[in-house]
Amino acid sequence: MLLTIIFCPIIAAILIIAGTPVRFTALLAASVTLLMTLLACVNYEWWKPGFQFVNSVTVSESWQIHFATGLDGLSLILVLLTAIVTLASVWFSGKTDNNENAFYACLLFISGGALGAFSSLDLFFFYAFHELALIPTFLLIGIWGSGNRVAAAWKITIYLALGSFILLIGLILLYQSLPAASRSFDIRALQVAAAAHQIAPEAQRNIYLLLLIGFGILVSLFPFHTWAPEAYASAPAPATMLHAGVLKKFGLYGLLRLALPLLPDGSRYWTNLLVVLLLANIIYLGLVTIAQKRLDWMLGYSSVMHMGYIFLGIASANILGTTGAAALMFAHGLSIALLFAIAGEIRKRTGTLVFDDLGGLAKVMPFAGLAFGFAAFAAIGLPGFANFAGEIMIFFGAFQNGWEMQRFHIFQVATVLALWGVVVSAVYMLRAYRQTFMGTMAERWSNLVDLRTSLRVPVALLVAALLWYGFFPQTFVRFVTPAFKTYLSADARR
Repeated sequence: MLLTIIFCPIIAAILIIAGTPVRFTALLAASVTLLMTLLACVNYEWWKPGFQFVNSVTVSESWQIHFATGLDGLSLILVLLTAIVTLASVWFSGKTDNNENAFYACLLFISGGALGAFSSLDLFFFYAFHELALIPTFLLIGIWGSGNRVAAAWKITIYLALGSFILLIGLILLYQSLPAASRSFDIRALQVAAAAHQIAPEAQRNIYLLLLIGFGILVSLFPFHTWAPEAYASAPAPATMLHAGVLKKFGLYGLLRLALPLLPDGSRYWTNLLVVLLLANIIYLGLVTIAQKRLDWMLGYSSVMHMGYIFLGIASANILGTTGAAALMFAHGLSIALLFAIAGEIRKRTGTLVFDDLGGLAKVMPFAGLAFGFAAFAAIGLPGFANFAGEIMIFFGAFQNGWEMQRFHIFQVATVLALWGVVVSAVYMLRAYRQTFMGTMAERWSNLVDLRTSLRVPVALLVAALLWYGFFPQTFVRFVTPAFKTYLSADARR
């Protein structure tokens, strides 16, 4: 079942390049992937720790490289996120002006790479699948993008290639830091070695810093964030949905899967640095987001800004905070994908996303306005949406990290400052909603049409997922919490 989930988009991409019906093949592959993922969720035994649906094939005995895949609660919810956003992005793609086969194939390769990275239990394939997903991202921006797409494609290529190179060095040092008898690319074996304290504290500090920088560049951690807004504004909407909604979560997943459990001493040593950087993401970039004059750039900066909350949950290093980080990863992926989808449809119909050129579109696009409103409320963290559940767990988890201290601890200071980010996000998101859909509508937009009936299906899918996990967060928490219990010393009831 898991191998089918991983390879279904990849095989479909190859078939599309070979000449099979493009849209039908892409939609079929995305639908099968989502159905198989839902089947995995139903059959997943959430009360059991460890990985399930495990497959392993030896690739190189001498290098101890195995094509090993498996799911625990953390990877399962990210696979589910990937499957949902993949179907929505393919559904929103529609006709392209040139090379339609390659366009859809690139989308499916991104999806397959993300699914493989989240499911891999071997460091080699964990890294390789992510690189597989990055290459079509560059092509989608450079070939099918808009605006200054070539410059944006080169910028994201340079930044993410640098991040991947630093990450590769960190993974190699992680492998070499173990005694020769314990060296392995298997993440499960690395967890056993880390639990046995086989990685020296000094080595942990150096490796963690490399992983933090490498993963941080991929996630757009301040000050390595400037590639993201420009790339998202230039990319076609389906590509932005997949990258901002799914692929960017790879770096956060890597920190939760590798850096935090394998390098606890390194994590503690660099905590203050991470807190300062994540606050820059939340406060400074939040203010930069308010200053944006275009909807696509505003959404790009808001995506970068919200990464700060997830970093705060990771930095808290307790079950409540990390569970909230995982929940917000899922919720942010859904909400930002929906926001970029609606923005893409507006750009397709009007040819502009400048706030001063828009206004009053809800009069002619009421369903699009309603959908954008739901996504905006979710991004703000309104109760009833999955984002609220994730953010509230992060805030409480981070604040209680310094609860035993007699003075005001850095995590408590960071939590108070981060709470102001909620106010900032409400300002820029509600302002964007008002300037786009409310107010006076220009006469030239009077002939615009609303989202057609077929496009309302992926919108309903994304909104339903946001509402489900908003009203019933326990269905999410019970999947994720066991993944953190094995290496986080905290009361499971938190």
